[in-house]
Amino acid sequence: MENKTQATSSKTNKYAVPALEKGLDILEYLVSQELPRTQTEIAQGLGRGPNEIYRVLVGLESRGYLIRDDLSGRYRLSLKLYNLSRSISPIDQVRQCALPHMEDLAVKIGQSCHLSMLYQSQTMVVVQARSQVPVSINIAEGSLFPTLSTTSGMVLLANSNDSVRDMILERDQNFSKKSKSNQQAIYDLLVSIREQGFYEAESEMTEGVCDLAVLIGHPEGKVVAALAVSSLNSQTGKKLSRDEMRIQLVATATKITEQLGY
Repeated sequence: MENKTQATSSKTNKYAVPALEKGLDILEYLVSQELPRTQTEIAQGLGRGPNEIYRVLVGLESRGYLIRDDLSGRYRLSLKLYNLSRSISPIDQVRQCALPHMEDLAVKIGQSCHLSMLYQSQTMVVVQARSQVPVSINIAEGSLFPTLSTTSGMVLLANSNDSVRDMILERDQNFSKKSKSNQQAIYDLLVSIREQGFYEAESEMTEGVCDLAVLIGHPEGKVVAALAVSSLNSQTGKKLSRDEMRIQLVATATKITEQLGY
């Protein structure tokens, strides 16, 4: 429903460039989908006719933004948008600075770790350091998650300025559907996260996984990022306690913050 509304609003914008608006609608729609989609499915999702978007799909594919499966005809996003975003400072600066420290952390705790930043009201994983142990949880670089659904997102939201926080919450449909008391509970939780500098919780995405995220940077700073570890509840890498893992995570985040000069 939201995508159809976006498509309709673009038609009524007197400055809109129709082909550009269709292309952006398609990209934004596919970002929100877990699985590749056919031309018909994309058109239905946008409230358009299949023939309306055919040439735009072909154009996006030829420019490398979409990949089409030859057998199923389904389209999925390539990593071109993500690669373009990597060239934009300060993301690239944070990546280059953080990765060596994250790789060292992954060895110490026996778990993969990932770093996230806010991107278009969502939380995007911008770099990951893989663990070398046989079993660990890996979060793909470029992955986008609703900000309220992850510990990283909650840490980022808690340490954003009020205007950014309120804008993201206003755009979150699940938040807007909550009662006033439940909304206030989220605000109170964000205050608590900001005060303690970290957030630990059971994963909303995967059963049996515990997520722990800490702040990189300073509250309301020019750049705010979150360093996180997702671990299976049945084991924590090198048998570290939760407190020990948090200490290692905070120490790594402090090193990255200091090297960035924040």
